[in-house]
Amino acid sequence: MQVTETTNDGLKRGFTIVVPAADIEQKVMDRLVQIAKTVQMPGFRPGKVPVKLLRQTHGDAIMGEVLEQTVSEHTQTAITEREMRPLGQPKIEIKKFETGSDLEYDVEFELFPEIELTDFSAIKLERMKVPADEKQVEASLQQMAAGQKDSKPLEVARPIASGDTVVIDFVGKVDGEEFPGGKADDFSLEIGSGMFIPGFEDQLIGKETGESLHVEVTFPKDYTEDLAGKPAVFSVTIKELRESIPAVIDDELAKKVGIDSLDELKNLLRQNQESELDGLSRMRVKKELLDILDEAHSFTLPDGMIEQEFESIWHQFEHQREHHPDQIDEDDKDKSDDDLKTEYREIASRRVRLGLLLAEIGRSNEITIAPEEVNRAIMQEAQKYQGQEKEVLEYYKNTPEAMQAIQSPLLEEKVVDFILELAQVTDKEVTLEELIAAEEGEIKAKKAKSTGDKKPAKKKSAAAKKAAPKKSSNKDKDD
Repeated sequence: MQVTETTNDGLKRGFTIVVPAADIEQKVMDRLVQIAKTVQMPGFRPGKVPVKLLRQTHGDAIMGEVLEQTVSEHTQTAITEREMRPLGQPKIEIKKFETGSDLEYDVEFELFPEIELTDFSAIKLERMKVPADEKQVEASLQQMAAGQKDSKPLEVARPIASGDTVVIDFVGKVDGEEFPGGKADDFSLEIGSGMFIPGFEDQLIGKETGESLHVEVTFPKDYTEDLAGKPAVFSVTIKELRESIPAVIDDELAKKVGIDSLDELKNLLRQNQESELDGLSRMRVKKELLDILDEAHSFTLPDGMIEQEFESIWHQFEHQREHHPDQIDEDDKDKSDDDLKTEYREIASRRVRLGLLLAEIGRSNEITIAPEEVNRAIMQEAQKYQGQEKEVLEYYKNTPEAMQAIQSPLLEEKVVDFILELAQVTDKEVTLEELIAAEEGEIKAKKAKSTGDKKPAKKKSAAAKKAAPKKSSNKDKDD
């Protein structure tokens, strides 16, 4: 094998590899001999098929198999001998090959950059902790009770009020014609529930049992295609007025939702609330940690990965701009595509830098994901597609990119946990409002920084001061 370096530019490497024809011919013959031991052909006993005949019938398929194996083996040998760490699969291009001649092909790839890790024990972080709120637990119980409430016929006649339940017959028409699903008898409707088209329930308020009326409404623009935005008239007869009876917050309420007692229900609500609050707290401290890591590390980035990440971000933005323009950030609507592309390239660079950095931390500290963790994550994903679980499992099994997409977040969380264990993390008890305000304040500060607004700079951590020879401008969109 002859290896000639053709590209050595930053992290980019390129080689031309030549494999002698004799080596390929030997591999082909070895494979033919191996197949001849078991192949069956009419007129020949098993294992007695002549190699020459076998080459005539299976030669092309075997040559393709040998070439694929040869390229893979020789490429890996060239990489291993030079102690290189490629990023992803090398790009292969066959330059020249004919039967009986040497194989010549090009290999291109980018190297994993050399990364000098900062001292994680020097990182200082403040973790905002929000304790469980008993008032919120009680509010959740009240909401749960409201969902389990009953109703009874009104004993003394009065006009309909918000919160009442009415029993009605109705027929809806568009352009004078009834439409599917627009008719019902003895339908129970809670006034103020928002179950019906906006404006429908409001027109029943103040009416009384026995009345008939026409309710005029307009279907929302995001309704079904045949009715969206069209005016409709409903002929409504009010047959009965019922008043709501709130459910009592007791053990019976707990049993209605599948819990044995009220105390157990309260504990469950409290645990759920604590889990959500801990998630918000972790999200914030993780963002702060990633900002510090981003500032504290400077290394050469692979252009190919940045371009790939940018293309993904830009494609997502263009799709959103075309199909969901109302979801575009107001700050971005007046910017030119050139300005937006500049900002999104910075975001792509940050994502690539942090992705490589977290991967290197995981590798150098032997942080791995156990197979059962991956399987659990895949099962959770499969459960989102009821009835298609088998297809989802097969998809992940046969799609390396999809498997990587499952594994990467798991590894990222483990690496973050590893760093937080080493860092100087102090807990501060705050209210939910204070946590949200702090988050919003940081987002505004990032936006101001990205637009060049001069604001007081946030004090760097000790780790960032120690190992941050280079700063980059990054927006909050990549968090």
